[in-house]
Amino acid sequence: MTKHEGALPPQTPDVATPLVSEATRRRAEADLGEWERTEVAGFLARQPERREEFRTESGIPLRRTYTPADVAATAWEDIGLPGREPFTRGPYPTMYRARHWTMRQIAGYGSPTDTNERFKSLLRFGQTGLSVDFDMPTLMGYDSDDEMSEGEVGREGVAIDVLDDMVALFDGIDLEATSVSMTINPTAWILLAMYVAVAESRGGDLRRLSGTIQNDILKEYVAQKEWIYPIRPSMRIVRDTITFSARHLPRYNPINISGYHISEAGANAVQEVAFTLANAIAYVEEVTRAGIDVDEFAPRLSFYFIAQRDLFEEVAKFRAARRVWSRTMRERFGAKDPASLRIRFHCQTAAASLTKAQPYNNVVRTALQALAGVLGGAQSLHTNGLDEAYAIPTESAMKLALRTQQIIAEETGVASVVDP
Repeated sequence: MTKHEGALPPQTPDVATPLVSEATRRRAEADLGEWERTEVAGFLARQPERREEFRTESGIPLRRTYTPADVAATAWEDIGLPGREPFTRGPYPTMYRARHWTMRQIAGYGSPTDTNERFKSLLRFGQTGLSVDFDMPTLMGYDSDDEMSEGEVGREGVAIDVLDDMVALFDGIDLEATSVSMTINPTAWILLAMYVAVAESRGGDLRRLSGTIQNDILKEYVAQKEWIYPIRPSMRIVRDTITFSARHLPRYNPINISGYHISEAGANAVQEVAFTLANAIAYVEEVTRAGIDVDEFAPRLSFYFIAQRDLFEEVAKFRAARRVWSRTMRERFGAKDPASLRIRFHCQTAAASLTKAQPYNNVVRTALQALAGVLGGAQSLHTNGLDEAYAIPTESAMKLALRTQQIIAEETGVASVVDP
């Protein structure tokens, strides 16, 4: 027996168990037909519906209502229980009943000292993890005094040039006790090396460092376009970062495979998941080709999805992504460790959905999007500030955005039931 076999969750049996009986399906179809001919027809004669056809944001047609007949072809094994394969209902059995998702508001502007002050204010407000945005020169590998950096230093994130900048960025922050996420891609390996060096300089135990670095270069070619190397050497860097972390940073996520930027570039929910999982498959293939067993690194792969405005479609998107990934890892790559089969994802509300006009409406938009992320089982969440459409968020905007998460967590009851 291997070290993982005893922990494997139940696999899908050869014979599927239907969610509803044949008798229930027939009864539901008969009742639906009668309802359409009587109650619905009578109401439509007096008041037509708002439009001839209703669709999700992805273009999927929506029926007027749904009955057990609509899930008659769905097997119980495709849904299952939280924490069990295929993890449709969540990666862990107790989810938010154990602890809430990590509340991880992103911060990054100006100098390392500026951003450090924002970190500390967010932690005082009750934030439970940190997230760093870097400026364009840092993302693209330029020093702040390079002529290419003119007008961009500290504008869209924090400027990092040398190791002392990273020391200042995390001054007074316990890196072993605080999970830190860094949104950076072509130069991710450099920033990770700096981060590790800061931890080592403090005498820290690298095996206790937790957090995430995005390091998703394929998404840059697909959507965001912040790349500086050709694809093959870029993939080699990603592979080496993953293998190094698997050996030396066992609690650290060396890649954050992102659908967020793909969605913000115009993809719908179906396309977002498709591109994201395709990129993830490419990374797994890259590492396993180097002779690394999939279960040595796959448990630390992490994902990053958007929460858009179509609430129910977004919740379904997260559930579907977990099931597809679980099946892919077992059937395509032969993963045996249950942790290799789970999608763990960070979620951010949709920046492109927010408006400069009437910015306080953005608070409501963001709250509903955040609710979708929570109902979909996110492991961490960033809620955009009301001023996202026109500025680096102010401290007050970030405080209100964080309070939005805290109200969802503490005042709605949605965290009290696993997969409500």
